[in-house]
Amino acid sequence: MQRCEVEGLDATRTYWVPAVVSPHRDWAGAPGCRRGARFLVDRRTFRPSRERFETFDSRLSCLRWIMRCRTRLNRALPGARIRAVPLDLWLLGLD
Repeated sequence: MQRCEVEGLDATRTYWVPAVVSPHRDWAGAPGCRRGARFLVDRRTFRPSRERFETFDSRLSCLRWIMRCRTRLNRALPGARIRAVPLDLWLLGLD
């Protein structure tokens, strides 16, 4: 797992990130957001973020992190489904 800037990533590789979609308007995980707002998950705070994210080298390693931290994630992101998604597709809005 690594914290990174999008510009510094190797374009020939697939990076995986934990992502979440707000289940409803003014969701407790991100007060003031609209329903369907998309966020990445900040590893340090376990909160939704659009700027702070860490990448994983494989879907499996991302899923392992999600499972290992599921209690804290469920507390910080109530009612939302946390998924492992390819970063490139997420940035394009395709996943």
